[in-house]
Amino acid sequence: MIVDIHAHIAVAEILRDAAPDEGWRPRVFWKDGQQIIDMGGRAVTSAVREFVHIDGILRAQDADGIDRVVLSPWASLLRYDAGDDDGLRICRTYTEALSRIATAHPDRVRALGMVPLQNPELAARELETVMRLPGLLGVEIAASVRGTYVGDDRFRPFWAAAESTGAVVFIHPTTRGFDHPVFGEYYLTNSVGNPMETTIAAAHMIMAGIMASHPRLRVVLAHAGGAIVALRGRLEHARRVVASAGRRLHEPVDASLRRFYFDTVTHDVDLLRDLIAFAGADHVLLGSDYPFDMGLERPADPVRVLRLPAEDEALVLGGNAMRLEAAIARR
Repeated sequence: MIVDIHAHIAVAEILRDAAPDEGWRPRVFWKDGQQIIDMGGRAVTSAVREFVHIDGILRAQDADGIDRVVLSPWASLLRYDAGDDDGLRICRTYTEALSRIATAHPDRVRALGMVPLQNPELAARELETVMRLPGLLGVEIAASVRGTYVGDDRFRPFWAAAESTGAVVFIHPTTRGFDHPVFGEYYLTNSVGNPMETTIAAAHMIMAGIMASHPRLRVVLAHAGGAIVALRGRLEHARRVVASAGRRLHEPVDASLRRFYFDTVTHDVDLLRDLIAFAGADHVLLGSDYPFDMGLERPADPVRVLRLPAEDEALVLGGNAMRLEAAIARR
């Protein structure tokens, strides 16, 4: 079973046609062979493959050799800027639509919903609702909420709920990059900014003691965790020699870091080999970042190039995803 755990969809229920008076909702259409996402007059063209219609998405997955896809929201629509009532309504609209898609395609689709993380207590309660919906494995969250990264103490109610429910929590960049002009050049907002956000979120969670306090969390880091694995020695040195760095973490950085799961979106087979060697084949899951221009077509191919032991390859290609799903089903 080949399972892609990093793929996005903009469900029809969240688009402008579903509520034309809500200006935040995007329009998605094809023009001259190019898919365009109209975000309040700003044209986004980075979604280069079918983004809305599940039949087209599944045809693309077939072409890419994927047996099952785990669909998640487009991070730009997590809407942490909304108030509590609107935020909850938007989350439920997206999540319930994903559940319906998964239910209609039980052999092909699972999904990750969303919660209003701008209110962590509300998000914790909503996570319980999400985990009761058919076809849902957990939620996608952004690396930060209104500029506050997810290791902050205000998010501890959510992390406690994530551990108690057994939910998979997929951490994805906000997609908005950083407020510095250089990120507007050379597509650095995506190629560097996105993995940098994930790196900061993971480091923040480690040093704040989130992973140590909640050892049963099932957190998946997008884009192979960015640079977090490469920075583990620097973080550990800081923990040991700088009092302010080590005041919350009372175990080696590696111990917390190895609790994360990582997707395979590295764009470099040598980096992927190193990631698997560090994290273990049981903590790396196949991902594509479908349908975006920085995604991978036929994402299983870089894994197969590594010629891992057969058991390890099977874990990365789908076994780990199936194991996480089975653990949720046993709750």
